[in-house]
Amino acid sequence: MYFLGIEIGGTKLQLGVGAGNGVLAGLWRGTVDVAAGPEGIRRQIVAAVPELLQRSGIEQGQLEGVGIGFGGPVDDATRTVIKSHQIEGWDDFPLADWVSDLVGLPAALGNDADVAGLAEALFGAGKGLSPIFYITIGSGIGGGFIINGEIYRGIGRGAAEIGHLLIDYSPECEVPLEKLASGWAIGSRATYLYQRRINASLVAELAENGEPEALRVLSDATTALAIAIRHVILLLCPRRIVLGGGVSLIGEQLFFEPIRHFLAKRSFSPFAGLTDIVPAALGEEVVVHGALALARQHFQT
Repeated sequence: MYFLGIEIGGTKLQLGVGAGNGVLAGLWRGTVDVAAGPEGIRRQIVAAVPELLQRSGIEQGQLEGVGIGFGGPVDDATRTVIKSHQIEGWDDFPLADWVSDLVGLPAALGNDADVAGLAEALFGAGKGLSPIFYITIGSGIGGGFIINGEIYRGIGRGAAEIGHLLIDYSPECEVPLEKLASGWAIGSRATYLYQRRINASLVAELAENGEPEALRVLSDATTALAIAIRHVILLLCPRRIVLGGGVSLIGEQLFFEPIRHFLAKRSFSPFAGLTDIVPAALGEEVVVHGALALARQHFQT
């Protein structure tokens, strides 16, 4: 019994094949050509499916279904993409039906942060615990809420969109978390302060060497993230919050410790100590693992 898992991101395209149990039988990875738009990505998928199956030694007839993790909001009822914040042209596209027609199998469509959270809850840093709130901090910020191994989707258009939570608000200015703590936001602010192009990885390197401006940029980002996490704990009180994405790789001293320290000082006393904050465990393949698990939940016979 095998499933096909597809991750469609703003910069990365991955396809995997496996049983949906946290082990990959094969993986195909490509880079998204933003200029080619959705049509270019779909051409890549058409070419990648047979290549992946051949390399994995799996025949298409052994597949039972497909799971898709898409980098943007999706509609459960219509099985369509609502929009992509990175690549124009995906609006209202019937992605699940297109994939189903391509491979001749039923397909399940999910948001990439949701399915990544599912993977971490089932196979990664949240295994054996519930509820799990997953946050990915990369070029953007996304979230997923997993209860007893199931994605919470609100009324069917998503939930847990922590990246859009307003952290700094006034009648003149509304600033969501994504514009304060994402990799893009960290790099943008540092570029302004240093008057040269700097990304989040270089900010972390400068901060490790004690550069005061870089330390301030990271401190402001982790404080904004900690404020958002405090809201999550107050509203949902999950057993564990798992932090993934490239920015989380900054590490314990400059990333996780400041967040935990902030939360410990400002915890809601009845909830104190109930939610721990840990790094994600599944690496770059997390969305593929989640897409395969989603397919297994929908189509296992």
